[in-house]
Amino acid sequence: MRKRARVIYNPSSGREALKKDMIDILGVFEQAGYETSAFATTPAPNSARDEAERVSREGFDLVVAAGGDGTINEVVNGIAGLKKRPKMAIIPAGTTNDYARALRIPREDPLAAAKVVLKDQTIKMDIGMAGKKYFVNIAGGGRLTELTYEVPSNLKTLFGYLAYLVKGAELLPRIRPFKVDLKYDGEEYDGKASMFFLALTNSVGGFEQIVPDASLNDGKFTMIIVKTSNLAEILHLLTLVLNGGKHINDPRIIYRKVRKVEAKPKGNSKIMINLDGEYGGDAPMTFVNLKQHIETYANLDDIPDAAVEAETPEVLEAERKFLAGVSKLPTPSEAKK
Repeated sequence: MRKRARVIYNPSSGREALKKDMIDILGVFEQAGYETSAFATTPAPNSARDEAERVSREGFDLVVAAGGDGTINEVVNGIAGLKKRPKMAIIPAGTTNDYARALRIPREDPLAAAKVVLKDQTIKMDIGMAGKKYFVNIAGGGRLTELTYEVPSNLKTLFGYLAYLVKGAELLPRIRPFKVDLKYDGEEYDGKASMFFLALTNSVGGFEQIVPDASLNDGKFTMIIVKTSNLAEILHLLTLVLNGGKHINDPRIIYRKVRKVEAKPKGNSKIMINLDGEYGGDAPMTFVNLKQHIETYANLDDIPDAAVEAETPEVLEAERKFLAGVSKLPTPSEAKK
C-alpha cells in the first residue's frame, strides 16, 4: 500500500504564500513516495489539531505542518498523545519560525522547505508536555514571555519579526517580579523571578544564542530562570546573550538541563504560561520532557553535531565490533589466492 501524507496548512500564514505554492508542494511529497492531500485550517478552535489527530488515527504515514509555530504546535498536539504516531514535516510560513530554524529548514521559500523531505533525513525530536498540552519549542512564564500572544496576528503578518521587537520594547519597562516555587530534578528555586522558560531547541524568539548548547533529542529541557527584574540588568543580560551566549554563567540567572519542572506561584502571584507563543493556561503546572517522541524530517547535514545526541554506548560498541570484524576479512585480492 502506498504511503499517505496530509498537508495541514494555514491559508493566512506567510502572506498567503502557501496557497500559491500548494500544487507544487503536493508534487514534492508525491515525488517522495507519498499519496498527498491538503487541508486548509479554518478559524474554528483547534482546527489543525483535530485534523492531525483524525488522519493519524486513519493511518496516515506523514503529517505536514505548514504555517507558523502555532500551526506546528497544534499539529503536534493532535498526534503526540497517540500510541502510533506518524512522521512529521515542517513548512514554515510564520513570523519567527523557531522550530524550522532549529531544524535548518528554509524559512523564506515554502517549496524549498518541502523539498527537505527528498533528502530522506529524519530526527526523533524531544517534545514537552505541560499539564495535558504539548509544546515543541518553548514554555515560559513572566511578562516578557507574553509578548508573543499580545502581538495581534495582523501585525505579525504585516511586519513580521519587527512587530515582536516593538512589542518587546514596550513591555520591558513593565516587567515586574513574581514569587515562584520551581522544583526541578531534585533541586528547587523558591524566590522572586521576572521570567522563566524551558527550551527544547536553540532558537527562542529568533535568537539562537539564548540556548547556545541546546540538544534536540537528549531528553532534557534547557531551563533559564531570570532572577532580576531590574531593567538595566535585563538589558545587560540581553547584551551577553548577543555576545556569544555569555549569559549562561551569570549569577542573575539559573541555567540548568532538566527533565521535569514543577512551577507553582507563591503569595498573590499569577503566572500565565506561554506554550510555543500561545497562552497555555496558568501555573501551577508540571512540565515533562518526552524524549525522542516524534520523528521529524530535518536538514540534518546543516544541524551541528552537538545539537543531536550521540548514539548510545551499546550502539557505539556494536559499531566498533562490526568495524573490527570487517577489518579482519581478507581483501578481494587476498580472497583470490
